[in-house]
Amino acid sequence: MLRECKMAADSDPESEVFEITDFTTASEWERFVSRIEEVLNDWKLIGSGVGKPLEKGEFTSGSWEEKIQEINFADFKFSITHHQLKQELTESDGKEDLEEDAIPLAMKDLLCMNNDFPSRAHCLVRWYGLREFVVISPGANCEAIISESKCNLLLSSISISLANTGCQVPVFVQIQQKWRRMYAGECQGPGVRTDFEMVHLRKLPSQYQHLSGLLDIFKSKIGCPLTPQPPVDIAIRFTYVLQDWQQYSWPQQPPDFDALLGGEVGGVEFGKLPFGACEDPISELHLATTWPHLTEGIVVDNDVYSDLDPLQAPHWSVRVRKADNPQCLLGDFLTEFFKLCCRKESTEEILGRNSGEEEGKENSDISHALSKLTEPSTVPIPKLSNMVHSARKRIRRHRRAEEAPLSSEVLNSILQYLFPDSAAEKTSEGGAKKPTTSSTNEKMEQKPEDSNLYNQLKSAPFDCLTYRLALCLCMVNFYHGGVRAVAHLWQEFVLEMRYRWENNCLVYGLAGGPPDLRCCLLHQKLQMLNCCIERKKARDHGRKGGTNGGRERKISGCENGRQGSEAAGAEPSQGKSWDSWSDSEEEFFECLSDTEELKEADPDVEKGTAKEGRVKPEGRLLPHGKLTLLNSLEPLYIPITQEPAPMTEDLLEEQSEVLAKLGTSAEGAHLRARMQSACLLSDMESFKAANPGCSLEDFVRWYSPRDYVEEEVVDEHGEKSLRGELSARMKIPGNMWVEAWETAKATPARRQRRLFDDTKEAEKVLHYLAVQKPADLTRHLLPCILHAAILKVKEEEVAEDIPSVRKAIQQLLGSASKLLRHPSPDYKKLEDVINQIVEVETVIARARSLKAKFGIGTGGRGEDMVELERFASSLLEEPEATVVGAGRGPAGSIIHQLFVSAHRAAQLAPTEDDPGRGGRPENGLRPGGNAASEFPPPAGREILLRTCVPRPAPYSKALPQRLFCVLMMNDFRLTGAFSSDTSFF
Repeated sequence: MLRECKMAADSDPESEVFEITDFTTASEWERFVSRIEEVLNDWKLIGSGVGKPLEKGEFTSGSWEEKIQEINFADFKFSITHHQLKQELTESDGKEDLEEDAIPLAMKDLLCMNNDFPSRAHCLVRWYGLREFVVISPGANCEAIISESKCNLLLSSISISLANTGCQVPVFVQIQQKWRRMYAGECQGPGVRTDFEMVHLRKLPSQYQHLSGLLDIFKSKIGCPLTPQPPVDIAIRFTYVLQDWQQYSWPQQPPDFDALLGGEVGGVEFGKLPFGACEDPISELHLATTWPHLTEGIVVDNDVYSDLDPLQAPHWSVRVRKADNPQCLLGDFLTEFFKLCCRKESTEEILGRNSGEEEGKENSDISHALSKLTEPSTVPIPKLSNMVHSARKRIRRHRRAEEAPLSSEVLNSILQYLFPDSAAEKTSEGGAKKPTTSSTNEKMEQKPEDSNLYNQLKSAPFDCLTYRLALCLCMVNFYHGGVRAVAHLWQEFVLEMRYRWENNCLVYGLAGGPPDLRCCLLHQKLQMLNCCIERKKARDHGRKGGTNGGRERKISGCENGRQGSEAAGAEPSQGKSWDSWSDSEEEFFECLSDTEELKEADPDVEKGTAKEGRVKPEGRLLPHGKLTLLNSLEPLYIPITQEPAPMTEDLLEEQSEVLAKLGTSAEGAHLRARMQSACLLSDMESFKAANPGCSLEDFVRWYSPRDYVEEEVVDEHGEKSLRGELSARMKIPGNMWVEAWETAKATPARRQRRLFDDTKEAEKVLHYLAVQKPADLTRHLLPCILHAAILKVKEEEVAEDIPSVRKAIQQLLGSASKLLRHPSPDYKKLEDVINQIVEVETVIARARSLKAKFGIGTGGRGEDMVELERFASSLLEEPEATVVGAGRGPAGSIIHQLFVSAHRAAQLAPTEDDPGRGGRPENGLRPGGNAASEFPPPAGREILLRTCVPRPAPYSKALPQRLFCVLMMNDFRLTGAFSSDTSFF
């Protein structure tokens, strides 16, 4: 038959074709309802809910969890979200709810009074007192549900889904524009239903501005058929906002920049970072006066009179509104300094130097350096007091003073702060005591955990030269010219380093010894320069003294190191110096002729009576305990050896890369071993010179005792003796030690090629410093600035004692340590660390603001002061703080006075003795009763009405009814939850 219909249709084009519609196919609306039911099943919201009674304040202090899924109605996207208060349930919880006719848990929560007006919760929690609910809202890019028919369609979908699944959790739909926060919803139980309705107006109706009018609305809505009606329970909260601090000024004073540079203070202030907010970080104070449990008929509040006096409210609570991004001094310093990391210009480009003048300057500096190196030792070293002047004179001879980014006064103060030894040199001429070359004596007392903070952050020790330099650069960048001032100061600093190297003056504020690899690279470079100056001074001293001694090196016994004299039982040696280095800057010393050498070694040579084959030992330090040479009975002497070359981490990395590039071949391994044995060869030569006729076994006994194995043997006569031999690894063919021993000549350390060329290394350091761009310099010193900032924050926190700040500092320190110890730190994450420091600074500034407002720290330590401190601390740590004693407590009295002063100023009250009385507020909100002349009108009023009545008939089950009212200047909202018995309707 279908074929016949088709043929007929094909044969007659004008014939009608009827399309058959299958009405058994699900519609989009039915699919939407089904999808809601699936989500409710997936979240296990089917059936009655179980929960324990709500504790007081649990909505605010407890934690909430959310689940979100996406659903569609045709091509319109919705987001369905489940909100639930986390509660630990026991087996006994909810057993009473298992009865068949028990009302849903949400309906019971409507009458709970333990969580009225929560300070931090979802708006639906505040309006309806729910612990669990589901919200269906339009997707992020979807338009709002404004049409009334669409709203009804969604409500019908919810009602059907709840009925089909038996879910007793309230479900809401967000309607109207999102900013209005309008919701409609429903909750179903066995034979009961609660409808959640809402009214939102921009203008406050005059007849509903008071409690009596709102009670009329509530009673008319529930339509209670009983006579008389059950009383209505009432909870009221008035909120007052304080914005004008009339009797209070922000205590933070901006830094006195004139004092930083002038008078007796001088440049010492350059070592102090600023701290605090430039504006009050507390913008508003919100006071909530609450009447938690009232009954209808007890309180009067109508258009003529009101009993709601805020001073008489039994409960006061306060929250503060924080200023958005207040300007903080320490944060500004750090942020502006961090921005320099993005600069690309070199120092010469920033300062705008002329190429010809620059070339002339370089040639002049080089000739000056060479002339210093070849000066006779009798030329006196210039006085240290002229260093700063000489350095600045050389750099500024081609630039007019008015073009310099830093004035002479500022620059002098900075250089005196960085190099106080130069300023003290002048006073020493008048008899004053010269300072030491270390800043240890100037260090402030630190906590033990702070003394090694630089190790964690890879910065530099507190108050050392690098630390001070970072502080100075940060300050001149912010206050004295930005990046141009930074470039200028850095150029002066490099010249000062050059001057000290040329004149054998140790760099002030650096610990002695080799570079500390735990510090930043710039600090290591400065330490390397100091090492070079020390070596150079020792050589110059040796030339003047004419001695032939050497500098000893104390080595602890280890597998691959020299066995020290202390381990052998000898007395520790006194410090000596390199005494006989060549006067020239070449790698080798000018050796004497063979005849002169022999004459110097043995006076019998000159007389012609020397014994044949006799060689005089040279470069002896002290005997090595009771050990003797294996081939003779001569004591074994520890030689004077060269110090190993100090290295910075970049040189170590470069050396490692060179050694790695040699590969794994036999030739590469052999070459690598020879490169690494320079120090070994030098020590062997020193040992041969100090112990003529010695063997490799003798050297090993001193240098690496573990490689000389001794065992007890018994001869044919039964006598025991010790017999020793080299270890197995020393007998491997091609052993580098054997090869080095055969190559080594008997040469004392004073005539060996230097392992460490201080001239070459110093010039490398000075070149490294000279080519640093401001951005490179900032990256080098950023760990020092963060180090100083963390110390400053910890110092300021001690005075405030804020638990959250202490915890934040520990987290901050952990993050910064992890980032800064990385070879290439993530600068985006470092910026986050700076933001954390700013946040901590802001919290401390807020604490100081609150203390100033409440007079904390200005009086004694009575009970009132302790209560005020607790109150101020809770304001920082909690979203809302309770005022003990309400308006009559110590904090309440101060808050009351603050509001009175602000209100009188707004009303232009003449004096405190003649306050006058304010008129009716312009915003339409009625002030509270007798306090009208003292308190400003409330910024908002919240009134909560609830009762339990049968609806819709007298024989219906008594169910919870609730109405929450919000009255503000431009906002009027009623949110109602009205329950009905559906058993017979």
